[in-house]
Amino acid sequence: MPDADRGGFVERHGLWGDADYAAAAQLRRVLDEQGIELVRLSFCDQHGSLRGKTLTRDALWGALRDGCTAPSSLLLKDTSGKSVYPVFTPGAGIGIEGLAGAGDLVLVPDPGTFRVLPWAQGTGWLLCDLYFPDGTPVPLSTRELCRKALTRLGGHGYELTVGVELEFHVFRTVHDGRDPARPGAPGEPPVVAPLTRGAQLLHEEELDSVDDVVHLLHDGLTALDLPVRSIELEFGPNQLEVTLAPRPGLAAADAVVLCRGAIRQLCRRNGYHATFMSRPLGADTASAGWHLHQSLVDSMTGENAFVSTVPGAVLSETGMRYLAGLLRHAAAAAVFATPTVNGYKRYQPFSLAPDRIVWGVDNKGAMVRAVGGAATRLENRSGEPAANPYLYVASQVVSGLAGIEEALDPGPPTETPYAAEAPRLPGSLMEALDALERDPVFAPVFGREVVDWFVTLKRAEVARYLAEVSAWEQREYFGLF
Repeated sequence: MPDADRGGFVERHGLWGDADYAAAAQLRRVLDEQGIELVRLSFCDQHGSLRGKTLTRDALWGALRDGCTAPSSLLLKDTSGKSVYPVFTPGAGIGIEGLAGAGDLVLVPDPGTFRVLPWAQGTGWLLCDLYFPDGTPVPLSTRELCRKALTRLGGHGYELTVGVELEFHVFRTVHDGRDPARPGAPGEPPVVAPLTRGAQLLHEEELDSVDDVVHLLHDGLTALDLPVRSIELEFGPNQLEVTLAPRPGLAAADAVVLCRGAIRQLCRRNGYHATFMSRPLGADTASAGWHLHQSLVDSMTGENAFVSTVPGAVLSETGMRYLAGLLRHAAAAAVFATPTVNGYKRYQPFSLAPDRIVWGVDNKGAMVRAVGGAATRLENRSGEPAANPYLYVASQVVSGLAGIEEALDPGPPTETPYAAEAPRLPGSLMEALDALERDPVFAPVFGREVVDWFVTLKRAEVARYLAEVSAWEQREYFGLF
């Protein structure tokens, strides 16, 4: 550690280990070699969006020593950017004193996440963790919640491996939707034009027609050292998918955060609009999902704990119990897998999206698809691509570990996922929030205040949605009554 870095916030509170200091030293060399003049310090908020500040190169050294401040009120806003809690009251109305008065939080960079942004000249990027000024972690930090769940899993002798299939829509931008006469958010959506016709899954010529987008994304994502495996044409109009190779749980969530931001920024700079909204207008034939592949690694042996040693069995006993936990707590975990009002419009029968809480052996209509063999894993197909990656991953760990602890049985697999006599996934965000409040496993792990916080933010989002007069209401009632 350079003498100039000693005695700062990071060292005083023991927030970095040897590997972090080594990564910070390497970061300094990269900045010198590549002439980086600006560095974005970002954290992932409760909705999965990146927030933060851009620092000059000279200011970065102080941030690596003492962190960088940001207002705590960022954690108390809904998706419109409006504060849901009375931030200028004791405890900010949530009972956490460190959040009162929109006071500062400390963003501490994770040096191992440093990237050079290929689309922004002379600009680097760092992902940050959130701390209070006294050095304690912020309990509402979603990255910390994920780390906490993974640490608990480690206490049982397992590590999580996650693979990602992330679907999204890309359009040609006609107008960005900004209206100077109507400032504020959310504003009018961008005006867009179609990119692909849809209805032809994995059609090579249709993919070739958007080859400029494919190369744009490939070059940008690989330059960020993201583990890209494929860029594919999906079934719906304007719909693409990127798959990422398996990584440890927290690293996989970090990769999704960076991947989504990169796709949106790369597209915007080149005349396209990319959205991870699950079911935008015009996506009637195929909504976008996030299929989360997961398996456990035995910490002692390094072996896949889901691989069965019983002939003919697709999963080990550990895998079956973990699966049973995913099913038992699926309704409550839906809030974290599908956290928007729009995402529940994806749960349609015979659509390659699930609508029931069932599992199947290599069955892509089931909520959880079990895949055997050397790469034995479980694929949860219920998530939407807008989900906060840390909360989605953490919800799987909490649910699956509960199944292991309680030795649950998932029952037999289904062969008729859309006709099975099984509980349905929540039909709306409102139903999912009710299920989360009833479920007993999340509050003991996340903290009761965390569950209440997330429910409160999402109920505010739902309330604004229900108060809006929709185009459907206007068509249905305006001429009839």
